[in-house]
Amino acid sequence: MERLDVVIKNGKAVLPDGVKETDIGIKDGRIVALQKGIQANASVMLNAENHYIFPGVIDVHVHFSEPGRESWEGFHTGSMMMAAGGCTTYFDMPLNGIPSTVNVKALTEKAEIGKLKSFVDFSLWGGLVPGNEKDLEPLAEAGVIGFKAFLSETGNKEFASVDDMTLLNGMKIIAKTGKVLALHSESASITNWLKAEKEQAGAFSADDYLESRPIMAEVEAVERAIYYAELTGCPLHFVHISSALAIEKIEQAKHSGMDITVETCPHYLLFNHQHLRELGTIAKCAPPLREKEEQEKLISLVINQKFDMVSSDHSPCPFDLKDPKKHHLFAAWGGISGGQFTLLSMLELAIKYNIPFETIAQLTASAPAERFGLSEWKGKIAVGFDADLAILSLEDSFTVTKENFLAKHKESLYIGHTFPSMIVATISKGKIVYQDGKVVAGKSNGEWVKPEKVEYVK
Repeated sequence: MERLDVVIKNGKAVLPDGVKETDIGIKDGRIVALQKGIQANASVMLNAENHYIFPGVIDVHVHFSEPGRESWEGFHTGSMMMAAGGCTTYFDMPLNGIPSTVNVKALTEKAEIGKLKSFVDFSLWGGLVPGNEKDLEPLAEAGVIGFKAFLSETGNKEFASVDDMTLLNGMKIIAKTGKVLALHSESASITNWLKAEKEQAGAFSADDYLESRPIMAEVEAVERAIYYAELTGCPLHFVHISSALAIEKIEQAKHSGMDITVETCPHYLLFNHQHLRELGTIAKCAPPLREKEEQEKLISLVINQKFDMVSSDHSPCPFDLKDPKKHHLFAAWGGISGGQFTLLSMLELAIKYNIPFETIAQLTASAPAERFGLSEWKGKIAVGFDADLAILSLEDSFTVTKENFLAKHKESLYIGHTFPSMIVATISKGKIVYQDGKVVAGKSNGEWVKPEKVEYVK
């Protein structure tokens, strides 16, 4: 066999059909051999004995706020954090940059920054906001992974939530492009009304916050979006779903033949409303962490494969915007900082509930690749695919500290949490980017990954 760039020996590779002890040979960024006993010489030899090798995580939902708000999180620190979590491709959301990614000029500007600074590959969402319907087709042609819209207030004046007419018009156009519309599904009418009542009463406790964003607000928005998608033929992806009842509505739509996928996030599976009571603003997100009973329902839905994928919704900000000395719970920024912990979180659940590792690989890598047009070269460990790999030890635990959490801002719901596994190394397109607790790549090598060619529906 020709000389290879990297050979990984004796690892337990998590393949689509199960775990198999094998060697992995890598050349020019791709997997070229997958068999025991590879004899080829290689520039880098890794012994992965007793370690599991997962396909690199494809996280379809992160918020890096560059350009304009790099002080919140940028491609440099954000991609280092993702690499430390075994993530080799992430999809950056369109809303928190200035400008937001709602036209081709903003998309191009963001992509150039990402190519300069990111240590792993990335894709970019485009936005659907009032007034940018004319920009949707050009954004699709330019290579956005899909589109994102909010059915509730965004908290960001640069990226407005959609009204019903914008949503319908946007869905009709997006359906023509063959792209997917991702939706933050909480009813603005319900949440704004309940929030106003709480504020008028001066009621700002954790319980009040949960009551202001009830499950019915999520379900109403999900049902409305499904009706609109049925009318327009638009494929949907529901982000960070937090309730079993919303999944019930989505399952009904799927069974009727609609083109819908759905994600949840690790923080809804590992944490619950009691953590908001105890930790305050650090644990604030929207939708909110649910009561323990609902958390347990979500875990059961993961076990029964009712979620298509799991994504982090890494949503950071400077602590000043969450500081409880400056902001009551309703006024503080809502978002969980935790993009580094998706794979570790899912391994924790897999170990506790006997979830097959190949199911975890499906949720974190292959399903995202399949849904968003990357499945010809990313999302699984197979010959011909990008050598995007996460090597894990189940013999070591990992306790999150401010020192080993590589995000720009260290305040997180995950600080102090101990995972029963550890990321040993992350390989992106055949290059080791993270190893033994450090980002070891000498320079950023991330590329802007675009989905397979857009085909318009006539």
